Amino acid sequence: NVLNHLGSISPYHRARHHGTSEIVSELPSDCTIDQVMLMHRHGSRGPIGEHKYIGRLVQVLDDAADIIREAELPHELEFLRAGYSSSLTPHNLTILGRKELFDHGVEFALKYPHLTTDVILSSDSDRVVESARWFALGFFGLDPDVRIVTVSDTDDPVSWITPAPGPACPKFDYSFGRQATLTWNKHYLPAITDRLNMLLPGVGFTEDDIHGALFACAYDLAAHGVSPWCGVFRSDELANFEYERDILMDASCAYTLPDDMAPLVGTVFVNKLIERFTNANGDSRPLYLEFGHDVTILLALSAIGLAKDDPPLSPDELRPNRKFRTSELTPFAANMIWEKFTCTTSYDGPQIRLILNDATFPLSICGKDMDTRLGTCSLDTFVNANRYSTGIRFQDKTWNTTCG
Repeated sequence: NVLNHLGSISPYHRARHHGTSEIVSELPSDCTIDQVMLMHRHGSRGPIGEHKYIGRLVQVLDDAADIIREAELPHELEFLRAGYSSSLTPHNLTILGRKELFDHGVEFALKYPHLTTDVILSSDSDRVVESARWFALGFFGLDPDVRIVTVSDTDDPVSWITPAPGPACPKFDYSFGRQATLTWNKHYLPAITDRLNMLLPGVGFTEDDIHGALFACAYDLAAHGVSPWCGVFRSDELANFEYERDILMDASCAYTLPDDMAPLVGTVFVNKLIERFTNANGDSRPLYLEFGHDVTILLALSAIGLAKDDPPLSPDELRPNRKFRTSELTPFAANMIWEKFTCTTSYDGPQIRLILNDATFPLSICGKDMDTRLGTCSLDTFVNANRYSTGIRFQDKTWNTTCG
């Protein structure tokens, strides 16, 4: 489904991760999941910043209404004869975003009926807190005996949910990602602009207007589950848009952010995961339900070296076979589930598995010690393989040199 390939603003869908066709999803029957750490992105939301492009598009179409009514419109643009308007609410969860989180709460309760908790941790963002509430309703039911705590209520010196951007890493800046997209946009937007101007002579679409139409496709889907704009674009044009979203996130909070800043900041999450699964402080819980952003997930993956492309993604060249594909890694309502499990005979000692958007993500960081059938490895192997993360502490010399 091409509409599942809109980058980090794709609707939620079961992932198809790179190189996982042979992975078996079911654990052996003698294995028991003992501990789970969930990091869940908020559900589908309205645009952030992109609404200015959509608003300009609406204005251009309104100004050209007479031209459009008299034009010979191809089938895919016929909807414009009646006009196009947008009522998207920036930042807020959509109705479908609420449903995604409620459904995920129900599914999670069915998957892990033996695990529970009395506390949920969320970022301070309103849409994330609301996402946590809808998930809780699905997981616990009405009037649950559970507290929703936000990161500002904790005394951690740096949050593994929102380690950046912010005061913990002053040099961390999304502008690196925006610059990358400006470069890539020059490669693909002009051709779409020319094509649509040929279909609608006299309207005078700009590249910003075409951007607005692409965003309208994605955000109409997020709000309503359908958009007339999605049918306007060819599959190769949407693939180029997906790549724009990938290089945006890769350069904002993953592998092409300068000075390896993303892997460094992502160590906060990895160290928290290891601390809990090894019970380093003697107070680990069987279940952690935590809610954040796509950035949270991508920072963690980058610290572990997962979904990393070699050579790195380039804003001058489409990489169709790339590993870093945010449509699969962090669509709306993305969920990263870490499981610790033990088995009576299949494996010795505790093992670890990553489920990302309902599909196993192989722990390639474990190298030859990864079980190629399940994509898992022993917890000891995982800890040893993450010596980069365990060797970093917030505001140590390496941190301060990189983050400022």
